[in-house]
Amino acid sequence: MEIIPALDLRQGKCVRLYQGDYDKETVFSHEPVAIALRWQAQGAKRLHLIDLDGAAEGRLCNEAAIKEILKAVTFQVQIGGGIRQLETIYKLLSLGASRVILGTAAIEDRELVTEACRRFGESIVIAIDAEDGYVKSHGWRQGSSTTAEQLVNRMADLGARRFIYTDISRDGTLTEPNFDAIANLVAQTSLPIIASGGISNIAQLKRLAQSGAEGAIVGRALYTGDVDLKQALREIR
Repeated sequence: MEIIPALDLRQGKCVRLYQGDYDKETVFSHEPVAIALRWQAQGAKRLHLIDLDGAAEGRLCNEAAIKEILKAVTFQVQIGGGIRQLETIYKLLSLGASRVILGTAAIEDRELVTEACRRFGESIVIAIDAEDGYVKSHGWRQGSSTTAEQLVNRMADLGARRFIYTDISRDGTLTEPNFDAIANLVAQTSLPIIASGGISNIAQLKRLAQSGAEGAIVGRALYTGDVDLKQALREIR
């Protein structure tokens, strides 16, 4: 299982939110490039980079910081947050991103998802961001009547090849992942599932690996020191 450190950008700073609440923000660094280089130096093979301002506004808002990070690092970077046009996907891949994450677009724009998957294949990842089993969008501010399972099936039919599942109620809480929901999605589809939200220790990472998750995104726990990235990578390997 791949361990993927998270780096969330807001107004050019590296932050973490509590349960996706923009009013519950912790700033961990004013130098996101240095943070990205730290995770790379500690052995991560990929970075999970999210433009939080973009997720809320529906467009790239931290493009300058994203460009700086992509220019500075040599490991792979998957980027999400407000990506709702083919031109934006192409721009990010051209800048060096290895994957582009579609969240709100997956709910609202089936044509975009279909065309993105056709053009860019494995470079497209669908974000399944759910609370109490139902998917939310627009920076996790807007609810829907669509369940996580339903969205996985719909996106698979459109050509999606990989998913990130985040339990919003666990995200940034340092509690534990929603193991049952993750296991259910893994059992439901043959496509890879990356787990996110609530990871607070290495034992939980081991349990996720046993569940069949392809990867695990770790955010706050890395910044607080609850998870040591080098140790986690060593033990999971």
